[in-house]
Amino acid sequence: MQLSIVIPLLNEEESLKELHDWIVSVMQSNHFSYEILFVDDGSTDGSWNVINQLSQKNPFVKGIHFQRNFGKSQALHAGFKAVTGDVIITMDADLQDNPEEIPQLYQMITEQGYELVSGWKKKRYDSIIFKNTPSKLFNWAARRTSGVRLHDFNCGLKAYAKDVVKNIEVSGEMHRYIPVLAKNAGFSKIGEKVVQHQARKYGSTKFGMERFINGFLDLLTIWFVSRFGKRPMHLFGALGVLMFFIGFSFAIYLGIDKLFINPFGRLITDRPQFYISLVAMIIGTQLFLAGFLGEILIRSKKGENRYIVSEEINTSLSDN
Repeated sequence: MQLSIVIPLLNEEESLKELHDWIVSVMQSNHFSYEILFVDDGSTDGSWNVINQLSQKNPFVKGIHFQRNFGKSQALHAGFKAVTGDVIITMDADLQDNPEEIPQLYQMITEQGYELVSGWKKKRYDSIIFKNTPSKLFNWAARRTSGVRLHDFNCGLKAYAKDVVKNIEVSGEMHRYIPVLAKNAGFSKIGEKVVQHQARKYGSTKFGMERFINGFLDLLTIWFVSRFGKRPMHLFGALGVLMFFIGFSFAIYLGIDKLFINPFGRLITDRPQFYISLVAMIIGTQLFLAGFLGEILIRSKKGENRYIVSEEINTSLSDN
């Protein structure tokens, strides 16, 4: 199979049929062998019923239905686990991503040697104050922190070689940083393509301003994980040793001062340096122990993605 198209969604009942017909038109005109996998992230409208209807008419339509809303990262993880195509395309279900971009994305993976190609919505039809400006700030911070030179980390339209999606772990809220996860996994051929962005036709966005706050927090997380995820002792141990050394140096100073310089002066416990020394050594010890425990944990427990699938259409996710 040439293409697997993974579409995570939440309450997009109105747009699904139109999106399906548009994708099928592109697939047929380019003679692609394909599958369309809708991952319903616990929709409360009629989205799952629409997916069922589409699967009855089109045998290449598959579906996964979560028991409740678990998040986009979990939806993508389930989709990546179930797909079988050589190239995987992800796109949003709100008709803001253009399926006409798929053939070029496919060619960039199969002919130009890219392992991941991310869409760049250079011209956007979103609010300048509430979406465009925060998005530019977020993308700038993500570029500087991760070292991945993409203009639009948040674009849902991306193309992946099969090996990429089968070897990365998308958990928590890390769907924004899949290119960074891919880079950390050793996939360095990451490209970007300017794609057409369209105004939302139905419904309203499912994301508010809090996604940017969460995005920056996740950015700090992935920065830490990418640099110290496999060696936490290198960070916590180094900080612990530094703090303990500072505290111990104060203790040595106080001891020398009391024994040789000013033996009849104030009690050591009456001097502020004593408490600085004590606190610094306690914090240093705790940081060192945190690093030690981190090393034990990463050697004893593999990362987990938690979601509950209530129904499936034409997939074998539960058998994997």
